[in-house]
Amino acid sequence: MKFRCERDTLLDALMVAVRAAAGAGSSRAGLLTGAHLDLADGVLTVTGSALDLTLSVTAEVLGTAGGAAVTPARVLTDVVRAVPAGAVEFSVDEGEATIMAGSSEFSIRLIPEEDYPQLSFAQEGNEDGSSVAFSPAVTFDGAEFRDALSQVVRSASSDDSRPILTGVLMASEGEGRLRLVSTDSYRLSVRDLEGSSILGEHQRVLVPSRALGELHRLIADSDEVTLTLAEHYAQFVVGKVQLTTRLIPGEFPNYQGLIPTGHPNCLTANREQLLEVVRRVRLLAQDSTPIRLVMSEGTLEVIAITHDVGKANESMEATYAGEDLTVAFNPGYLIDGIEATTGEEVTLETADAVKPALLRSVGDDNFLYLLMPVRVS
Repeated sequence: MKFRCERDTLLDALMVAVRAAAGAGSSRAGLLTGAHLDLADGVLTVTGSALDLTLSVTAEVLGTAGGAAVTPARVLTDVVRAVPAGAVEFSVDEGEATIMAGSSEFSIRLIPEEDYPQLSFAQEGNEDGSSVAFSPAVTFDGAEFRDALSQVVRSASSDDSRPILTGVLMASEGEGRLRLVSTDSYRLSVRDLEGSSILGEHQRVLVPSRALGELHRLIADSDEVTLTLAEHYAQFVVGKVQLTTRLIPGEFPNYQGLIPTGHPNCLTANREQLLEVVRRVRLLAQDSTPIRLVMSEGTLEVIAITHDVGKANESMEATYAGEDLTVAFNPGYLIDGIEATTGEEVTLETADAVKPALLRSVGDDNFLYLLMPVRVS
C-alpha cells in the first residue's frame, strides 16, 4: 500500500474512525484500537471498530499501490496531527507503516491484519454464515433527524447492566411516522418523525444510544441521513461516513402505558426564562438534591434546599390552571427536558406530587418528555 494526500484529509478520516476504536472493550482492546486502512482505485477507506459499532470514512487520495493495513489508531492519529500541514506520504512495507511529511519521517509497527476482526457487518455475515441483507434505504432530512436525536438520546440509560434501556427504540406508528423512544426508568422521551418510517406496521428495532450519539456528532445541518436495516444491524450513511451498529436484542418496556392521558394541573411558562431560573437555583442543589416547583395561579417559585450548604429560591410569572401544588424533580433531568423542548413556551402537566409529569412544547405534538417526581418531606 502506498498513497499521497493532504494531511488534513487523512487526519479528518482518522479522527472519525478512532472514535469507534476508542470504545472497544478491554477483552480485545489490542485489536480493536486499530485503524484499518484499505486503498483501492484511488479511494482510501479508514475504519475503526468496537465490534458493536463500526465507523468507516472514505477519502480520495493519490494511490500508487493498493492494499490494506491495520495501524494503532491513536498513535497514527497523533502522528498525522503533529506533522506539518501539506502533503503526507503513507506506505507499508514488511510489517511497518511509514509516514513522511516535510522533513519528518515516522515508522509504526502494524497490527497483523489477519488477527483483526471483520470490519463490515456485510462481510461478517449472520451467525449461520449467510450474508447480511439490508433493507431498501430511506433518507431523512439531516437537521430534523439530528434534532430528534438530541431530544431522545439524553434519556437513554448508561447502565450496561440493563442493556435494553441503553438503546433507543425505533418503531412504526402508522401513516409513515417513525417514533424514537428512550428511557432510563426515571424519565422518558418520545419523538415522532412524520412521513419517514422505514419500518413495517408494528415493527420495532432497538438501536444503541452510543451509536446514535456518534451519529448526532456526524450530522451537519445540511446533511442527509440514509438508514438501512437488517435483522441484527442498522446502517447509517452521512456524506462519506458509514456507521454500522449491532441492534440490541430484547423487548423494550411498554412505554405507552406510562404516558398519562390527562392531567388536572397545567403550568405554562416561557421556556428560556424557566431554563435560566432552574439553572440558577440548581447551584444550591448539591449532591442530587431535588428542586421544588411551587405552582399557584400566576406564579411559579423554584426552590433548592441543601443542608449545610444553603437555600435558593426564585419566582417567575407563569400561567397555571389547577390546585396549588408543590412537586420536586431531579434538577439535571428537569433541565434536560426543558433543553429538549422547542419553541417559546412549554407546558408542565401534573396530577400530584408523586405521579409522572409531562413536559412538552406549546404547539408541538411531535415530542414529549415524561419525568418522575422525587419525594421530599
